[in-house]
Amino acid sequence: MIKAYAKSDVGKARDINEDSYYITEDSLSNIQLFILADGMGGYNGGDIASKLAINSAKSYIEHNFKDIAKDRESLIQLIGSSVEYANMVVYEKSKENKEYEGMGTTIEICLIYNNRAYISHIGDSRIYRIRNGLIRQITQDHSYVQTLVKQGTITKAEAETHPKKNVLMKALGCNAFVEPDMMVKGFQKGDILVICSDGLTNMVKQEEIFNYVTNNFETAPKELVDLANKNGGIDNITVITIKNL
Repeated sequence: MIKAYAKSDVGKARDINEDSYYITEDSLSNIQLFILADGMGGYNGGDIASKLAINSAKSYIEHNFKDIAKDRESLIQLIGSSVEYANMVVYEKSKENKEYEGMGTTIEICLIYNNRAYISHIGDSRIYRIRNGLIRQITQDHSYVQTLVKQGTITKAEAETHPKKNVLMKALGCNAFVEPDMMVKGFQKGDILVICSDGLTNMVKQEEIFNYVTNNFETAPKELVDLANKNGGIDNITVITIKNL
C-alpha cells in the first residue's frame, strides 16, 4: 500500500506561491501519481505555468493509462508523452499574453506501478529515495552549477553557495520542445520517496531531510517546510513524502 503526504508554503520572501503539486489521495487507486512543479517568470506567470503543467500532465496520464500495456516501455512512454503535452500547453499559453512571456516550470512526475517508480524530471526540483537507512538523490539538477560540477570546474560544496545557483539550463514550457530525464527505480516495501522544490533544498541539508523523513514521514512535509522557513524561507517550499508500506 502506498501512503503520501504533502505540504506547500509561500515561504517568507515571496508574495505568491508559484509551486504546485498533485498527489493521489486514494491509496487503492489504479493510478498512483505524484507531480510537483516549481514555476517561474513574468507577472504571475510561474503560478500559471506550474498549475497548467500539472493539470495537463495529470489529465494526459489519466486519459491514456487504461489503454496502454502496463509494461516498462509503455509506462515510460506514457509519462514522457505527458511531459511533451504539458510543455506544449505551457509554451502555447506563454505566447498568448505578453505578461506570460518567458514563463516556465520545473516538473517531477512519479507514477508508481507494481513496486516501480516511473519518473520524469526537468529542472532543479528533486526526487530522493530513502532505502535501508540511506538517502540518495535520484534526479540530477538541470542547472548551470550542476554543469560546472560535472565538468569538474567547481566542487559540490562550492555549488551550494554559487551566485548562479538558480540558473536553469532546462525548464518546461520555455521552448517548443523539451527532453525530460526519464528513469525507472525500484520502490520496494519500506522505501520512501521525497519530492521537493529547491525552496527546501536551498534551505535544508540532505541529512536533515533524511532525519525528519525517517523519524515520521507523515509529519515530515510540514516539519521540513517549517525548518526551511526558520532557515530563511527565501523561496516557495513544497515537499511530498511517499512510502511503500
